[in-house]
Amino acid sequence: MPPAPAVLDAPLSAVDAIVQHHRALRIERDADPTATPADGTVQAVAYAAARRLGFVDGDAQCVAQAWARRSARRPFDPADWPDDPADFGFDPPAARFAPCPHRLGLYAVLPDAAWVARMARAGVPTLQLRFKHPDPERITHEVRAAVAAVRSTPARLFINDHWRDAIAAGAYGVHLGQEDLDTLTTDDLARLRDSGLRLGLSTHGYAEMARAWRVGPSYLALGAVFPTTLKVMPTAPQGPQRLAHYARLARDVPTVAIGGIGLAELPAIAASEVGSFAVVRAITGADEPEAAAATLMRTWARLQTGAQEQRAGEGL
Repeated sequence: MPPAPAVLDAPLSAVDAIVQHHRALRIERDADPTATPADGTVQAVAYAAARRLGFVDGDAQCVAQAWARRSARRPFDPADWPDDPADFGFDPPAARFAPCPHRLGLYAVLPDAAWVARMARAGVPTLQLRFKHPDPERITHEVRAAVAAVRSTPARLFINDHWRDAIAAGAYGVHLGQEDLDTLTTDDLARLRDSGLRLGLSTHGYAEMARAWRVGPSYLALGAVFPTTLKVMPTAPQGPQRLAHYARLARDVPTVAIGGIGLAELPAIAASEVGSFAVVRAITGADEPEAAAATLMRTWARLQTGAQEQRAGEGL
C-alpha cells in the first residue's frame, strides 16, 4: 500500500513561496491569482501555484503530479521545480521512432520545394516542407520534388503533415502537430514507425509533451517560444524561461525551439540549452535568405561553443 501523501503545515504560504521563486515562469494572460489549494498536500499546493503562474489546467495538473512525485523522493522545497523525467512519469516508450541527431542545428521551415532546394544548396542542415494546398496531387508532386531536391545534399528533410506522401517519396522524416495525432490510428502509427522515417512532434506545454513522449518521437518541438503570426496558437507564447524547463525535462531526446525566433532571440534560445531552433520568416522574409541562413548558423555555433565552455568551467 503506497504511503499517504505528505501534508504541508502552511499550504497557502507554500503556494506563495513557489510563485515567488518561479515568478519568471508566469504568463499573465492565463494566470489565476486567486487559485488556492484544495488541501495541504504537495500536489494541491503545486497545482494552485501553477495556476497562479499561468499554466493552463492540463499543464498545471502535470506540474502538480510531478511535484508530488518529486517530494516523495526528497523533502519539499519551493525552489526545487521538477525537471526530471521520473517526476513527470516519462517512462521509456514501448516503441520508438528512428533516431535523429541530438542537435539538428538550424531548422528552416519552408513553403515549397523551390525553397527547400535553395536552402539545401545554402547548407542549412535541417529543413521542413510545410506545403498547404487543397489538391492532393499537387501535394504529392511537391513532396516528391522536395525529396529529390535534397537527395544530393547532406540536408535532412522533414515533411509537415503529409506522412503518407513522405513515406512514398522516401523523406528523412515527418513532422506532425497534436491535432494530427488525433487523426492517427494505432495502425497508422505502426506503419509510420515501421517505415523508418523519423517523427517530430509539436508540443505547447507539459501535457502535450507527456502525450508526445508516449509515442516515442525522434524529436520534440517546443513552443511557441515568442509571439508568432504565422498560425493561430492554442497557447500563449511560453517564453525562454519555460523553454529552459521543457528542454531540461526532455533532455533525453532531441529538442527544437520554435515560434517567433530570429537572430535577436538566439542568445535566449541558446541559454535554454535546447538542442536546435526552427525559423520561418527569419529566412523566407529576409532580403538575402542565403546570407541570413549563414548568419544564423554562424551565430548559433558561436553561442553553442560559449555555452559548452561555460558548462565545462562549472564542472557540469
